[in-house]
Amino acid sequence: MSTNVTSLVLTILGQDRPGLVESIAQLVADHGGNWLESRMAHLAGQFAGILRVEVPEDQAENLTAALRTLSDRGLESVVQTDGTSAPALPTPLVLLDVMGQDRAGIIREISRVLAASGVNVEELSTERTAAANTGQLLFQAKARLRMPPGVDEVQLREALEAVAADLMVDVSLAGEE
Repeated sequence: MSTNVTSLVLTILGQDRPGLVESIAQLVADHGGNWLESRMAHLAGQFAGILRVEVPEDQAENLTAALRTLSDRGLESVVQTDGTSAPALPTPLVLLDVMGQDRAGIIREISRVLAASGVNVEELSTERTAAANTGQLLFQAKARLRMPPGVDEVQLREALEAVAADLMVDVSLAGEE
């Protein structure tokens, strides 16, 4: 067995049902792999997951082939080798909250501001819920943002507030602790 390990990033998508995560975890374990990190969700009856695993170098192709067999059970997978060996630059992380009446285009407009400022969206979670008192649909987004060198939280806040007024949403930024 090889002492070198390969880091793989897996994306899994398919009809949600009990046991999906276990079937993926079993394949990783069967190939000597270690489950490092993941994000998984149930959306509209579908299971969507992204995860990073380490596996012995000589097992990477075998694990990739084994994951393809999940398509027989309705799961599609994409496997990429994680080529990032250099540590990330120590640029600040900030947390973004967006809340307002639901309407089309909120994420498009917010993401335009972020892209124009060179901000990287590291995590994004959105949901639509009914307001407790009125039943009106509210949109909420939470994001972890990586700030580029030369852009500070004040500059980003000002740019987001300019578009938030047009969108009729509230935005808040806070440094990650």
